[in-house]
Amino acid sequence: MKSFSELNQREILALAIALEEEDSRIYLEYAEALREHYPASAKVFEEMAAEENEHRRWLIDLFRQKFGEHIPLIRRGDVRGFIHHEPIWMVRPLGLDKVRAQAEAIEFETRRFYERALERASDAEIRKLLGDLALAERAHVSLAQRLGATHLTADARAQEAESERRAFVLQVVQPGLAGLMDGSVSTLAPLFAAAFATHNTWETFLVGMAASIGAGISMGFAEALSDDGALTGRGRPLVRGVITGLMTTLGGVGHTLPYLFSDFNTATTLAIAIVMVELWAIAWIRARYMDTRFLRAAFEVVVGGLIVFGAGVLIGSA
Repeated sequence: MKSFSELNQREILALAIALEEEDSRIYLEYAEALREHYPASAKVFEEMAAEENEHRRWLIDLFRQKFGEHIPLIRRGDVRGFIHHEPIWMVRPLGLDKVRAQAEAIEFETRRFYERALERASDAEIRKLLGDLALAERAHVSLAQRLGATHLTADARAQEAESERRAFVLQVVQPGLAGLMDGSVSTLAPLFAAAFATHNTWETFLVGMAASIGAGISMGFAEALSDDGALTGRGRPLVRGVITGLMTTLGGVGHTLPYLFSDFNTATTLAIAIVMVELWAIAWIRARYMDTRFLRAAFEVVVGGLIVFGAGVLIGSA
């Protein structure tokens, strides 16, 4: 791997050509990834890719004039000092914030390349082109703003924001909520059955932890294997499974931890209080993200929780 100071003018132009070509292809990948849900932003990246292609043509014309037809293969990864960017296929799904942040990083890096290349170039025509390209890269922020004014109208921005919200609900909120509900409600019966059957806080704690972890593993696998997300838009199955499993375990562990106290009455009172907080949190999440009225969500969740709690108490007291 060469250092930048070792590059001659021919290699600098060859590297610039490779950078512009790579950046153009990256922007087209962004556009393709965003096209279905964010068509206005996809149009922005198509325009940016077209500009990068124009820069590449300028560079190739000057290279042919100065050094002939053969362009040596030298890329970003062959020179020390460039940032290593993960392949696009490794960072999918591409959300708006992630794409825009990566595009800003690429533009900044390319601009710094041209500014440093300008310091090393001595040929007048090469200096002129490198300087023009440095100014063009510096102006890309304003270009993005102009494109945004053209393509990202108020309606388009609202539509894209709603698409992003729906994706967040499908991929994060729904699996997390399903896990939290299962962990908070389904573990009530075994926990309180053990509590009222034994009146032993340590044994109750062990039962609660076993029920919580077991439910988390079960729910995590069930969610991950339910569908691959390709048609439903629910995202990566592994991510959904992890979210569901962790939230299921968290929902059960919350009202299990009080049984670390040795006093049975204190532990049970605190556990019941935590259950009420958990059920309120579930109702709030349903009202916030699932378009359910809070009072209705609270009634449904509390009634279900009380039935399961009552079943556990009755079984434990038998």
